[in-house]
Amino acid sequence: MHNIQIGATLEQQLLVTSEVAISFLGLDEARVLATPQMIRYMEWTSRNLVLPLLETGYDTVGTKVNISHLAAAPIGTVVTFTSEITKVEDRRVEFHVTAKTEDELIGEGTHERGIINVAKFATRLAQKTQRK
Repeated sequence: MHNIQIGATLEQQLLVTSEVAISFLGLDEARVLATPQMIRYMEWTSRNLVLPLLETGYDTVGTKVNISHLAAAPIGTVVTFTSEITKVEDRRVEFHVTAKTEDELIGEGTHERGIINVAKFATRLAQKTQRK
């Protein structure tokens, strides 16, 4: 059985580069970590936290995010993403996630992931594809 423990945490860091920064404002001086990228790394940190706690052949997929982007992180800033498991119910795992620079909290919220059997998931996906 899976060994998922409430309270388990993981931190991962990201250097904000042009690849993860917004580009629509037109000025290089105004480029900051994009909200979708911040959410991506919150999800990534949560997945990396829970994955080693699952049985072989299982993984997780994102099912819900409730995130606030609170402050800007300019290019060159290091952002630390933290995920903590707060609830496990059946095949659902809930996380509290944060994103912080050295100076401030830039993002915070909750994230939910569903535990899947990868082989079964792939089979169901293939069946959906064949129906089209």
